[in-house]
Amino acid sequence: MKIGVPREIKVKEGRVALTPAGVSLLVLNGHRVYVEKDAGGGSAISNEEYINSGAIILNSPEEVWAEGEMIIKVKEPIESEFSYMREGQIIFTYLHLASDIVLTEKLLEKKVTAIAYETMQGEDGSLPLLAPMSEVAGKLSVQMGCHCLEAGNGGRGVLLSGVPGVAPANTLVIGGGVSGFNAAKMASAMGSRVTVMDLNLNRLRYIDNYFGSCITTILSGPLNIERAIKDADLVIGAVLIPGAAAPRVITRKMTGTMKAGSAFVDIAIDQGGCSETSRPTTHEEPIFIDNGVVHYCVANMPGAVPLTSTYALTNATLPYAVKIAGAGYRRAAAEDSLIAGGINVSAGELNCRSVAESLGMKYTKLRLSQ
Repeated sequence: MKIGVPREIKVKEGRVALTPAGVSLLVLNGHRVYVEKDAGGGSAISNEEYINSGAIILNSPEEVWAEGEMIIKVKEPIESEFSYMREGQIIFTYLHLASDIVLTEKLLEKKVTAIAYETMQGEDGSLPLLAPMSEVAGKLSVQMGCHCLEAGNGGRGVLLSGVPGVAPANTLVIGGGVSGFNAAKMASAMGSRVTVMDLNLNRLRYIDNYFGSCITTILSGPLNIERAIKDADLVIGAVLIPGAAAPRVITRKMTGTMKAGSAFVDIAIDQGGCSETSRPTTHEEPIFIDNGVVHYCVANMPGAVPLTSTYALTNATLPYAVKIAGAGYRRAAAEDSLIAGGINVSAGELNCRSVAESLGMKYTKLRLSQ
């Protein structure tokens, strides 16, 4: 199969979909890999490294998309890339379609096969291709939250850890999944007083057993969030419904009760955000103040640390890319339920129920036979 790796073009997005090691494995399996010139620059990967791994370097995105029978990306295609897509082409990337009706309609119109990392779900509920970026986003959310709390950014001027004689800040993490767990881990390690909320009591038991008395766990719900949010210096929204739009668990009224200059980091912004005050921002202009609260809502948060993120992502996606390239998406999906679950769109049909329900569009069950 011919595989194309274009350079990511979202604002300040330095990740790339394949490392040289990933290219090498695909080439060893008999595939041809086309990489756009300087695609790896943001992740400190040179064109020479790709060439030495067996890639063919092309000068423009048009050439890469034209050659690629499968396009492997990090982020969803944006408007300037829509014209490159063609019928029958496979696009393997993060899509987050539940909050993007324009892209969904374009994928249907172009009759591509769009396979989303974030909806590839194991029988145990795990999301193996979302997990590495959730880990990065969770840890990064605390780092960015600290930045938002600085007085120069409109924050309260609070040091998360405190110092001897001065109490540490309070961190509230809403959602105890992979990103929320890692946010709690980072905030706790920095010395913050941490509270984690989740709807799943078993997940709260796991978190409580892991951290012991270092953090507090509370069952999530509107009243409990309303109570907890008033005391928080930093709130991290880490709620997730796989493939669906994020629930708005934080209302504008709730943010209005938060301390002036407190910070809110919305990890769920890729799926529409979990607060009524959230709106997507970029790495160039990452924060805004609403209701007196400093908001950080960057939709490609792991792009802030592209070198780490690129290698973490490729470690997870590469085995599935090899399967799809080797067997074709139909056979690969028939043999691997995770790949089947990742197929959001194929042959002009919307095959992900949660996306269809979020967008109010027609759902069609995936057909793997020709």
